Amino acid sequence: MSLSELLDLTVYGSTLMQWALAAVVAGTVVLAAMWARPVLIRRLEAVSGRTQTTVDDAFVHALKATRVALVAVIALELGSQILELPARAQRIVDGAATIALFVQVGLWAGALLDFWLKRTQTRALASNPGAATSLSAIGFVGRVVLWALMLLLVLDNLGINVTALIAGLGIGGIAVALAMQNILGDLFASLSIVIDKPFVVGDFIIVDSYMGTIEHVGLKTTRIRSLGGEQLIFSNSDLLNTRIRNYKRMYERRVLFKFGVLYQTTPQQVEAIPPLVRRIIESQKNVRFDRAHFSGFGDSSLDFEVVFWVTSADYNVYMDIQQAVNLALMRELAAMNVQFAYPTRTLFIEGPVRAEATPS
Repeated sequence: MSLSELLDLTVYGSTLMQWALAAVVAGTVVLAAMWARPVLIRRLEAVSGRTQTTVDDAFVHALKATRVALVAVIALELGSQILELPARAQRIVDGAATIALFVQVGLWAGALLDFWLKRTQTRALASNPGAATSLSAIGFVGRVVLWALMLLLVLDNLGINVTALIAGLGIGGIAVALAMQNILGDLFASLSIVIDKPFVVGDFIIVDSYMGTIEHVGLKTTRIRSLGGEQLIFSNSDLLNTRIRNYKRMYERRVLFKFGVLYQTTPQQVEAIPPLVRRIIESQKNVRFDRAHFSGFGDSSLDFEVVFWVTSADYNVYMDIQQAVNLALMRELAAMNVQFAYPTRTLFIEGPVRAEATPS
């Protein structure tokens, strides 16, 4: 048998010549993809290092998501155009190529989405810590929407009735939602945190008797690093159902403190104490005086009530000021010969009662 006769042999509806050409086409596409991918990545990375634009960086990120295996499936479809395959075999090849094409497009789109999210997060975190929370949820929703769209496109191109499928998924979605209402509640609570921003990563909050700094806001839980060092984990729905005090958003701190002096203090000394307290407080930095009064008569002391504002949210600044005020108050009262009160009780004892004998 001559070579020409051999090439004219028919296998599954196509000659060996057609099979050879199909293999050459498919192999050429695969080899070109294997060669071009690393070369293009290196050259684009070199170009992106010299430019200020982000377009070339995005192309590099997307190109790294190219999968040679998926390209190989598409290459088989290109090679099959030369062949005369049975209808069933052709449908299988076309379906595989369709799936591979949309999966690859989804990978490219997902890589571009990840690039945008990471770049935006890095750029925004310096000025807005809430970006970490928002972008995390946006990225999750974006990926779900992207792959849901890819799935619908694949099914539509494979000839499946997508309209009926969407209707069926809607009914099934209701059943799933009822079964997963706790998880979905935490998910929607996460979206509520993203949109309303009652707190963001880095905020110091108090929840009931627990306090700490927000480390991570996830789709189901929020993680807080407590002052003791351990990590506290709250479900998002439970967290939003409680009253939260956010100290990171405090602009100034109202300070109320009380002290008492002995009842032996003279009225003139008592009258001089409020102006003295005012002078002490106004001599401090980052402070706005409000009031100081002789507020009442305690069980064992003459009570004073003082209110001032610290114009800084820093807790250490507040404690330094309170310490300075307390020390100055101790020195000034000692100079006035006025003593701080402490719990005391005065016992009055009458003289002995003489019992008189009654006449019998």
